[in-house]
Amino acid sequence: MKEYTTELLRNIALVSHGSAGKTMLAEAMLHQTGATTRLGKVEDGTTTSDYDEEEIRRKISLYTSVIPVEYRDHKINVLDTPGYTDFIGEVISALSVADGAIILVDAVAGLEVGTEIAWDYCDTFKLPRFVVINKMDRENANFAKSLATVEGFSNIRLLKIQLPWGEKQDFKGVIDLISMKAYPAEGKSAQPIPDELKAAADEARLVLVEAAAEGEDALLEKYLESGELTEEEVLRGLRKVVREGNFVPVLVAAGAHEKGIFPLLNAIIDLMPSPADRPAVKAEGANGEVTLTASDDGPLAAYVWKTTADPFVGKQTYFRVYSGCIQADMRVWNPNKNVEERMANPHVMRGKEQIAVKVVHAGDIASVAKLGETSTADTLCDKTQIVRLPVPKYPTALYRVAIAPKTQADAAKISPSLTRLCEEDMTLSWYMESATGQTILQGMGDQHIDVAVRRAQTKLQVGLLLEEPKVPYREGITKEGAAMYRHKKQTGGAGQFGEVHMKIKPYPDADFDLTWDVFGGAISQTYEPAIRKGIQNVMKEGVIAGYPMSNVIVSIYDGKEHPVDSKPVAFEIAAREAFKLAVANAGPVLFEPIMNVRITVPDNYMGDVMGDLNTRRGRVLGTESERGQTVVVAQVPLAEMMRYTTQLRSLTGGRGYFTMELDRYEIVPQNLANEIIAQRQKELAEKRSGEE
Repeated sequence: MKEYTTELLRNIALVSHGSAGKTMLAEAMLHQTGATTRLGKVEDGTTTSDYDEEEIRRKISLYTSVIPVEYRDHKINVLDTPGYTDFIGEVISALSVADGAIILVDAVAGLEVGTEIAWDYCDTFKLPRFVVINKMDRENANFAKSLATVEGFSNIRLLKIQLPWGEKQDFKGVIDLISMKAYPAEGKSAQPIPDELKAAADEARLVLVEAAAEGEDALLEKYLESGELTEEEVLRGLRKVVREGNFVPVLVAAGAHEKGIFPLLNAIIDLMPSPADRPAVKAEGANGEVTLTASDDGPLAAYVWKTTADPFVGKQTYFRVYSGCIQADMRVWNPNKNVEERMANPHVMRGKEQIAVKVVHAGDIASVAKLGETSTADTLCDKTQIVRLPVPKYPTALYRVAIAPKTQADAAKISPSLTRLCEEDMTLSWYMESATGQTILQGMGDQHIDVAVRRAQTKLQVGLLLEEPKVPYREGITKEGAAMYRHKKQTGGAGQFGEVHMKIKPYPDADFDLTWDVFGGAISQTYEPAIRKGIQNVMKEGVIAGYPMSNVIVSIYDGKEHPVDSKPVAFEIAAREAFKLAVANAGPVLFEPIMNVRITVPDNYMGDVMGDLNTRRGRVLGTESERGQTVVVAQVPLAEMMRYTTQLRSLTGGRGYFTMELDRYEIVPQNLANEIIAQRQKELAEKRSGEE
């Protein structure tokens, strides 16, 4: 592969709802530019983008692939992203390193929920974008209808720069409104616009030239005087309005049948910005903020946006150079991990194919193998000029499953394997839930978790079982209680003796506290650590249902000791039993986590969502409006939200999403508490009998 400098690069993310044709469009670009000798197919598992075993098995994209397309002495790094909403983390990572986006819209389905989400993220990253109405040769394809669905949603004006030449099975190619030529098939050669389309093309061209004239004062003056602009002037004006985000060009294609490919590639090169044309990036330097422009002469700054691990290929680290350049065998500094890494052999990826390069210029996207410590979201820089690049914000993972090892050998591998999975995917996280003893894996949905678990099994060789996560209930008390217990054990030799009197009461200020209120030395304070240990051990295990207990203050006010038989273990046992008796007298209850929930849904689904929340013991606190969307603010017990990700999608046709965080713990209603306690005691009894 040739060496491409910054101004000859275009980093373009392909985004949309699933099945809009992103992978086949990228495949057609490769085939038409001569990078591949035959067109792969998603159904056959032969595309360059979808090379992972799971992608081939499921016939959908699960990961972002880098597809470099060489055309007109430029290199277009096409980032083919997944369309399924569970894999939104891959889309965010791709958009964070792209300089523009192509939003594909199915000519039959029109704007779909995944496309809306991708559009909103393009807004977040302030990316110039194209809309491509794809699959124009499908039965029932309708350009005007599909475009109208996007116009109804878009907050930016849409501008047709192409018209379809026919529709459905009569789709022949595209009418290019910039050159005012017709391009049949893949669009390599031009011909005059057919007479029957001339009037529509002239009308659309007028709108196009007016939009281009808005790009520069000089162009506007010329247009007002003469009423026309040259092709070069139209491109100059369009370049400006597209890059500033004032207009979104609309194009047409049939990617799977390689129609409209060259006009699209020309538009990318002519209108999309190179890395040098994009606003400077603000990074965090050793002495405050640093402004980085895409120049080989600047301080080195590369952002790691993706890492993959494979037992055969090893670890691959994908990065984008924002400033400076990277050369083979160069040593770089990772300020996130405080380690030096060696960039042995950087290469450009084309799907899974590695193409070695000597230099990676500013603005380019490349990868390197076998970096020891570096993971996704790290920055690579020069040790003498430390910078940290900003990390995009990823949505919180709310779909939870409990993970258990398949075999004893897998148990030791679980922790490092989950850590590695979460390092690769910023929307995965895991933690140990002490209240239930479960290992919890969190993702964006059931498909996301399923893919992660399969990846652990095939790539990291660790067997995992999925279980339903348990709610981390807590035990507590509602009033004061008191009890005493005497532990007395006489054996052949020295005996054990300890007597403890205690009072307990609710203590909202902390999980646990103990006061020593013994007068007259009835028991020595040297036994206090043993008494404290006995109480805390019971609190960890719980008294009524085996859940941890919290918010209790204990007063030790009396007791007895024996000059010979008293020892710490005796007082530990006495404290344990006295505490259990005191809890029984103090109105023990079960507490459940109550979550603050913000649910964002289109206005027309609000009634369904509110009705559903009422069935979940939810308390709606209010609603807010945001551009045709309603945000429902509510408090709901966690027990009622365990599979809400899937249920909300089905309620809202995939258009609703929510965030959730812990607010407080609240007493479980008695009728539910009785069921939970009975179920928990049954589980613990089964566990004990299994251990015996």
